[in-house]
Amino acid sequence: MNSSLQYPIFGPEIHCPHCRQIIPALTLTDTYLCPRHGAFEANPENGELIHLQSGRHWRRWNGEWYRQHTHPDGIRFEIHEALDRLYTQGFRATKVIIASRYKELVSAYLERNTPWRGNGESQLPRLYGLPVEFSADPPNEPCWDVINFDLEKEPGVPKRYPYFRLFE
Repeated sequence: MNSSLQYPIFGPEIHCPHCRQIIPALTLTDTYLCPRHGAFEANPENGELIHLQSGRHWRRWNGEWYRQHTHPDGIRFEIHEALDRLYTQGFRATKVIIASRYKELVSAYLERNTPWRGNGESQLPRLYGLPVEFSADPPNEPCWDVINFDLEKEPGVPKRYPYFRLFE
C-alpha cells in the first residue's frame, strides 16, 4: 500500500493553525490531532481544514493557514492584531486591502467619510482610520481565494515629544 494514502491530504504532519506546533495526522483518517487544540479534519474535496470543536475553517496558502471567516468580528479582530504586530515591528499601515469575498460581511462596519470633515480625502471607506479597498472580483490572483486581507505599509515615524529634548 502506498504510504501517502495512509494520511490526510496535507501529509503526515502539519502546523496547528492556532499554536503553530507541528501536529501529527492520524493514519487512515482525514484527521490531525493537536494536544492543545484538539482534532482538525482535512476535507479533500475543497482543501479546507476544519477545527472539529469550534467548526472554524482554515485554508492554506504558501505554507500558512488562513481562517475563513463567517462573522465580521473575526476578520476585524484579525486585522487589528496584524496592525498591532506591524506597529511593534516599526511600520505603520497606509491601507487595508480585504478579499472581495468579505465585502458584504464587513461593509456595514466600515467608517464612511462625512461631509463635515471637508479635508478632500478620497471617498474610500475606512477601518481603524485606514482606507479600505477590496480585491478584484473575481480574484485575478489566486491568493485572494484563501488570504483574508493585506496591509500596505511604510516605515513608522517615531513620535517625538518636546519634553524629551530636555534629556538629550
